[in-house]
Amino acid sequence: MRLPELPTLHSDEQSGSVTPQETRPQGGKRRAAPPRKHTVLKVLGASLLVLVLITGLGMVYLYRHLNGNLTVLDIDDDIVGDRPDKVAVSGPHEPLNILVMGSDSRDCNGCNIDNLTGDGQRSDTTILIHLSADRKHAYGISIPRDSMVDRPECKNDDGDTIPAAENQMWNTAFSVGGPACTVSQVEHLTGIRVDHFVVVDFESFKSMVDAIGGVEVCIPETWDDRAHGIYLKAGTRRISGNQALNYVRIRHGIGDGSDLGRAKRQQAFIGSMAAQVLSSNTLANPVKVVKFLDAATKGLTVDKGMDNLKKMGELAYGFKDIGLNKIQFMTIPVEYDPDDPARVIWTPEANRVWKRLRKDKPLTKRLTASAIDAGSTPGASKKKGHKKSDGESSGSSGTGSSGSTGGSGQDAAKKAELEQAGLCT
Repeated sequence: MRLPELPTLHSDEQSGSVTPQETRPQGGKRRAAPPRKHTVLKVLGASLLVLVLITGLGMVYLYRHLNGNLTVLDIDDDIVGDRPDKVAVSGPHEPLNILVMGSDSRDCNGCNIDNLTGDGQRSDTTILIHLSADRKHAYGISIPRDSMVDRPECKNDDGDTIPAAENQMWNTAFSVGGPACTVSQVEHLTGIRVDHFVVVDFESFKSMVDAIGGVEVCIPETWDDRAHGIYLKAGTRRISGNQALNYVRIRHGIGDGSDLGRAKRQQAFIGSMAAQVLSSNTLANPVKVVKFLDAATKGLTVDKGMDNLKKMGELAYGFKDIGLNKIQFMTIPVEYDPDDPARVIWTPEANRVWKRLRKDKPLTKRLTASAIDAGSTPGASKKKGHKKSDGESSGSSGTGSSGSTGGSGQDAAKKAELEQAGLCT
């Protein structure tokens, strides 16, 4: 009698146990493994969840990190006397006035470029940015540091009162009282309410330029001021780091050697830098954007109204519909001081500029005859249909109150002025 066939046993190499060998159905085909679809979906879902959490936490960390970089200064109690009223508007927005000051303190990391560490700080660059309520145009008004003005009473960062003084250089206010004293000076002399202020130091400036891969400039001739550590060869190219800082600082041996030429060169550089930041090469590159924001926030001192990136972003959003050619930079009209040719004083046309900005009115063609628009700078992309601004089509020496056009002599002077400002392309 034949016994029924028993299943073959095999040993488990890992555990040493014995298990029945898998039986096969008729035909010799192995049974299909149970579906693993649900397992794959679970793994994929868990991976996505981890990725979202990591990204979210990373963004929160980045946001906090960038906010932590900012230095916030509350100057409300340091401004003496009544402040100008804001302009009454009926639309959804109000005009904004942002005072930008460049601190030349040499005490920050990498800022001692001319061996002046410990010499305090001044504001060699002062630009009042006016954004219109209708968000159709913006102006950057440079105030030469050599302007002779009557400084009002103010307070410094420690709350100590700084007495008023007559016939003072413009940038003295910053050296004796910091941003609060400069804001008081602007409001007292122009009647314009300053809504926000920003102070940028040397280190932050250099880092911002480096973060976007440099800024394109045009140098008409070799600038040699080695006595102050500056040497820049002629040509159109991108510059970064110390070269960029030297470019916006140099004044000796360039043009008439005054601060007026330097102010116009700074205007052109800021316009070119803005165009570079807004270009697709920068905005489409997250690494560049983060580096730029990190560099910018590390060296910024701002008022309490801009104490985080969200508020700063909301301010920047106001510029989104303004074309580069509608962002115009100009120097407040001045003439040389008859008592000191090395200094300047504001002309009657300066009062017209301040009056129109106080009322949030567009500046006239005459007042903007020597203006530079951000769309005409070397770094701006020459888009089809770009319309030239008044500053590109009018002639002016830029140092007096006249904005009228004239013959070939004035055209040549205008061309030379633009070349010295880095607009020789």
